[in-house]
Amino acid sequence: QVQLVESGGGLVQAGGSLRLSCAASGGPFSNYAMGWFRQPPGTEREFVAAITRSGAGTSYADSVKGRFTISRDNAKNTVYLQMNSLKPEDTAVYFCAARRGVVTRQNDYDYWGQGTQVTVSS
Repeated sequence: QVQLVESGGGLVQAGGSLRLSCAASGGPFSNYAMGWFRQPPGTEREFVAAITRSGAGTSYADSVKGRFTISRDNAKNTVYLQMNSLKPEDTAVYFCAARRGVVTRQNDYDYWGQGTQVTVSS
């Protein structure tokens, strides 16, 4: 059983930056592809970014490409999401997720964190 705990959310002005972290425990971290998803108010959860088990491969939603960067440190059992040039439409609860096997943009992950709120003011 893998436990995931997100941190780093908060309130930021448009154009600002935040770095989210997701600490994993309870399993061999390097066995899992990792993803970040978000759920804006009143909408469904959506894909943001994902990274392969080794960290060599990444994938991004078009809406965040060029502004967000996903990375991981397998020695620290942590995945990160660096968010730059934030926009009000980035406001959402952000979740990290772990998946055995290959990375995917779909919601098909095995473990989920509780989420961290990101609010971007205009």
